[in-house]
Amino acid sequence: MRRYSRITGTGSYLPPRRLTNADLVAELATQGVESSDDWIVERTGIRARHFAAPDVCSSDLALEAARKALEAANLKAHEIDLIIVATSTPDMVFPSTACILQNKLGANGCAAFDVQAVCSGFVYALTVADAMIQTGAASKALVIGAEVFSRILDFKDRTTCVLFGDGAGAVVLQASDTPGILATDLHADGKHVGILCVPGHVSGGAVLGDPVLKMDGQAVFKLAVGVLEDAARAVLAKAGKTEADIDWLIPHQANIRIMQSTARKLKLSMDKVVVTVDQHGNTSAASIPLALDHAVRAGQVKKGETLMLEGVGGGFTWGAVLLNL
Repeated sequence: MRRYSRITGTGSYLPPRRLTNADLVAELATQGVESSDDWIVERTGIRARHFAAPDVCSSDLALEAARKALEAANLKAHEIDLIIVATSTPDMVFPSTACILQNKLGANGCAAFDVQAVCSGFVYALTVADAMIQTGAASKALVIGAEVFSRILDFKDRTTCVLFGDGAGAVVLQASDTPGILATDLHADGKHVGILCVPGHVSGGAVLGDPVLKMDGQAVFKLAVGVLEDAARAVLAKAGKTEADIDWLIPHQANIRIMQSTARKLKLSMDKVVVTVDQHGNTSAASIPLALDHAVRAGQVKKGETLMLEGVGGGFTWGAVLLNL
């Protein structure tokens, strides 16, 4: 009998500090940077985001999301045999945030590692976990996206600092006799490294380069819209499904205009798109599992429905997952 994987629990966590556009605009003004609520909403659809306190790391956010996902799946931490954390803002250079989380969670002993694919990270991590469960290498996996992007923002660049927020989302993925994840599709193209990156690193105890986020917004937008459609159609084809079979599109929450464009290309009404970017901003690898958990807990997305998850991020990376919840 073929072995499959299914999502059996979801969880998410947002740090308590919530900044509306008005709050952020006021803070930027103290640094001589001009912006406005109207300007941000018109270009991005974002109205608020959450920032972590200075002493809070990605593993701390991941811990809260993981606990909620485990509770939803009716599992204890020691029952987990695989932990994958998707993050671009790890607690430290090494060890992995997954290992740090594992110890905080009390799940010591199982395999644990990070995946770095920026905003596509959760899709990549979910694909890896699915493959490991299908082969029998794992049976109960915790897959998490967690970010503290506020740490790598340039608050003198209003075109990027208004976009991002902090948070974490998690799912429990378990072995099953019936299909949960139906198909996955992953891609990357390194020639686009320069359009979205943080071009700094640590050497000899000092930061070399520029350790804040740089983005060519127009280039990212053009590339994102095309590759998201391609990935969505690829997973539909692999699963033998069509756009009409999608109950919900849960995209990376980067920009409302990218999400609207993707929905149009897939002939989906925005009523079938889960949108949280307005309240959370772009939380990178955390955005898809955050949106999924919020939709599940609100009763918007229900068990048995078919979901399309897709993301695009620096690298340039992109991918999609089609699944039955």
